[in-house]
Amino acid sequence: MTESLVIQVTDLSKHYGPVRAVDEITFAVARGTTCALLGGNGAGKTTTIAMLLGLLLPTGGRIRILGEDMPRHRQRVLPRMNFSSPYVDLPQRLTVAENLTVYARLYGVRRVRERLATLGRDLDIDAFFNRPYGSLSAGQKTRVALAKALLNAPEILLLDEPTASLDPDTADRMRGILTDYQRRSGATLLLASHNMSEVERLCDQVIMLRAGRIVATGAPRELIHRYGRKDMEEVFLDIARGIQSGEVVA
Repeated sequence: MTESLVIQVTDLSKHYGPVRAVDEITFAVARGTTCALLGGNGAGKTTTIAMLLGLLLPTGGRIRILGEDMPRHRQRVLPRMNFSSPYVDLPQRLTVAENLTVYARLYGVRRVRERLATLGRDLDIDAFFNRPYGSLSAGQKTRVALAKALLNAPEILLLDEPTASLDPDTADRMRGILTDYQRRSGATLLLASHNMSEVERLCDQVIMLRAGRIVATGAPRELIHRYGRKDMEEVFLDIARGIQSGEVVA
């Protein structure tokens, strides 16, 4: 069973002086599954993702990714991972194609033109490949960010609000692309999202955070049943507001 766990977090903490942004959380994510990391603003989601990427050093605890200790052996792991967030901009003056080419070379992607052509078609961004990134709409930037994250065909993909700023039709197509990619590659997805219908559609596992601690875990349907609610949005509101409507599993 341990071999199937590609993300293993044990007693992970991050403190900023007296503030416990992440407070001794423990969880695991199995290979080929999709896990949602949920919580209100300030719950610790972004800090957790930053530690998984090796961008922040933990105050305490342990992270193992793909069998390697992070951040001690991050150089062995990072080429097999990637990250997407609509809130992290790319160089504004470079065109979309130039940005993606730079990152493809950084990731050691072979046959860069072919890879960009495939992603351009899949994500419907080839029409503005030659436009400066800074001239794009928020939704177009979100699609380019996802293309960047898929350049190296990652085994683990970390996603922060993957369909933010997208219209419903485009967001639905992006979710379909992620599902197809996971089915073809066997990749593991960990996403932070405020779109609860997206979580219900995509996720096998949910980890709920409040004030830096895990307050509930389980599959979406399990949590809906446990809290006696009709959907994940109602469950999210209960947990974010501290309403204990059902058994809380930490």
